[in-house]
Amino acid sequence: MKIGDSSETTRIFTPQDLRDYAALSGHKGAVKSDRVPGPLIDVLISYVLTEQLPGKGTKSLEHQTHFQPGAVVGEPLTAKVEITKLVPEEQLAELATTCRHADGKIIARGRVLVHIDDPVPRSD
Repeated sequence: MKIGDSSETTRIFTPQDLRDYAALSGHKGAVKSDRVPGPLIDVLISYVLTEQLPGKGTKSLEHQTHFQPGAVVGEPLTAKVEITKLVPEEQLAELATTCRHADGKIIARGRVLVHIDDPVPRSD
């Protein structure tokens, strides 16, 4: 891992995803909306963190996300994380996070501080 490494994933949220979210969270208003709730966008970002970069064993310590309106059910959303700082001796990494529409418009931006199992920078 090194500063500048990034990873992303794209997903299209469906009306069923909103129904499932409403059932799990108790937020029944989500079912009546065509907007993707912020927590689902955060889950998409978390997926990239825990499955791609930094990957397995990643533990989130701090997570901040600022949302813009506009995440609509049925449209592709791409979550991206990028390493901005590494503190290998403390097994920490700071990453910038974004989520974008297919047209590139940012609908969420933030940062996350994570504890990682293997923070050793690598050279590519």
